[in-house]
Amino acid sequence: MKETAYTLNDRKLRLIGIPLLGAVIPIMLNFENFLQLNRQFAFSVLFSTLITLALWEGNRFIIINMWRVFPELSQTSRRILAEAVLAFIYVFAVSFVMDELFCKPYFHQSALLAGFRISIVPTILVYLVYEAVYFFEAWKLNVRKTESLMLEGVQSQLEVLKNQLDPHFLFNSMNTLAALIDDENTDAQDYLERLSDVYRYVLVSRSKNTVLVEEEIAFVEAYVYLNKIRFRENLQVETKLSADIYRKHVTPLSLQMLIENAIKHNVASRENPLKIRIQQEGSDYLVIENNILEKTILEKTTRVGLQNIINRYGLLTDRQVEIIRGQDIFTVKIPLLAHLA
Repeated sequence: MKETAYTLNDRKLRLIGIPLLGAVIPIMLNFENFLQLNRQFAFSVLFSTLITLALWEGNRFIIINMWRVFPELSQTSRRILAEAVLAFIYVFAVSFVMDELFCKPYFHQSALLAGFRISIVPTILVYLVYEAVYFFEAWKLNVRKTESLMLEGVQSQLEVLKNQLDPHFLFNSMNTLAALIDDENTDAQDYLERLSDVYRYVLVSRSKNTVLVEEEIAFVEAYVYLNKIRFRENLQVETKLSADIYRKHVTPLSLQMLIENAIKHNVASRENPLKIRIQQEGSDYLVIENNILEKTILEKTTRVGLQNIINRYGLLTDRQVEIIRGQDIFTVKIPLLAHLA
């Protein structure tokens, strides 16, 4: 379950708001008693304050739990509808208890409906205040996340593309090279085609927050093809996903970074091939795991790949990237996402 958009700090509001409403409501209902400041007015203020306390704290409990169940701005209408239903039931229950404990024993008459109508006033005020504050804080949080995500995207682009040549120049060069390769040299033609696919995907996806798993897997297949020219059967990558997973989303280049990370840090030989498996864990996570064949001398690396993935997912979802290093297997679990515009 997701946490609320911000930490609730309403102690001063409750300390001031509850006694204030407890006093204002009887003044509005019976101004003559207020002017006389008699014993009956004092009792009505005490009674009103007790009811306000019960209504405020009970509805506050409902509000906080509905924030946890429906935390997103897009869920505001569902959250408010649920709050309205629960508030109606709770206010009626409080009015009924007060009627049975106070009105009937002391005044020998039922005031259930009148009490219910009066109790609606502080209830509406409480919901208006809390929802307005929550909406504003959630909006500010979303703005900060968007700004942070843009910064992460820029940093990721710089890391992936910092040494790239001008795209048009490179693609033109690839087209020229393809024309120079003999038609019978299909291996070279295929390699160049996959290299073009990889480069094109990096350019297209760099401005996106998420991409379809289907697109990311197609990119990974091209990336693995390029590496298998070097490693051949020393590198083995297996993908095992159900059809519905391909319509989920992940952050772009995340799978490629994890495969690159595995290749950089592990030996891949005929005797001990590097085996990478991409599979699902239910419908919530993609699991990427590889056997550990750690190199004694590591290739040059910036060591930011995993942290980059963690940072980007931290801005998109409350579900965390999980990294598990076992004795023989290194595992990374990345959350599957709904589409984010």
